[in-house]
Amino acid sequence: MTHPTSLPASTDPAQHPAAFAAAFNSGDATLLAGVYEPGAVFVPSPGTTATGAELHRANAEFLALGLPISVRPRHTYVADDIALLIVDWEISGTTADGTDVHLTGTATDVARRDPTGHWHYVIDNPFGTARP
Repeated sequence: MTHPTSLPASTDPAQHPAAFAAAFNSGDATLLAGVYEPGAVFVPSPGTTATGAELHRANAEFLALGLPISVRPRHTYVADDIALLIVDWEISGTTADGTDVHLTGTATDVARRDPTGHWHYVIDNPFGTARP
């Protein structure tokens, strides 16, 4: 994984999943945190939410796999400064310790445009409508 010092912020909500993937695939937790707005909610597993430091810890667990994520946006619905993003994603491969991993889901995410025109996740729900 490469470690850029910054990534371009997304000004198109349909491109925000790609910005997330680039940040995730960098392996840099600080870059990944930049795709979220302060106070964002992450759903690391169905029925479980994380904010603040817990959000960053939950994301760090996914980053620790050392595997890239691929994303395929399915739908983007925008109302003013709010967007609903439906995104198919996959993390697949073999970790450094030899564990085979295959995680997939369809995210239902909410993003908000900030005053500078950049989008950030307010709710990152990678498992969409999965039941706890």
